Amino acid sequence: MKAGIAFHPLTADRWDDLVRLFGPRGACGGCWCMVWRLPPKEWNAGKKDGGRGNRRRLKSLVTRGEAPGVLGHANGEPIAWCAVAPRAKYVALARSRVLAPLDDEPVWSISCLFVAKGHRRRGVGTRAIAAAAELARSRGAKIVEAYPIVATMESTPDPFVWRGTPSAYAKAGFREAARRSRTRPVMRKSMRALRRRST
Repeated sequence: MKAGIAFHPLTADRWDDLVRLFGPRGACGGCWCMVWRLPPKEWNAGKKDGGRGNRRRLKSLVTRGEAPGVLGHANGEPIAWCAVAPRAKYVALARSRVLAPLDDEPVWSISCLFVAKGHRRRGVGTRAIAAAAELARSRGAKIVEAYPIVATMESTPDPFVWRGTPSAYAKAGFREAARRSRTRPVMRKSMRALRRRST
């Protein structure tokens, strides 16, 4: 199955596939991957009516050509999503002391990972993370940062591990850069070496 997965930036012509993947609840509770992009009051308001407002905001990003992440397909079916953008796009990070900037380096951040039920725990998430980092690199990123959750997979429902796990990021080449909280490490991947090898 792994060999048949293809990842592409989320563009307007792939929007309907993301809708199919997320389902009527917007992946989880009407979020539509906007929880880190909006102030809490706006995000909560956008969750009403199945997340109609948050869905509209995400679609607006896509139609403007921002490509806020990568979408993975297997046999023509959308099975995975990974959001990535410059850190400054995520207002929630500006409010977080635990995830405050480590330095003055400009970084891109992976904010969300979603894999369709039936494809989870098979390495799809790691491939989605790698594809998102590559999208960031292609758009000028020198460092890609992530904020996984340290969780016991046996007792934590999959939807609550929406930022991914440290092991998935480690397999995609990320390394822990800081840990201000026991369960919330900051992981990074330098894209500079990749850029040099590709030139």
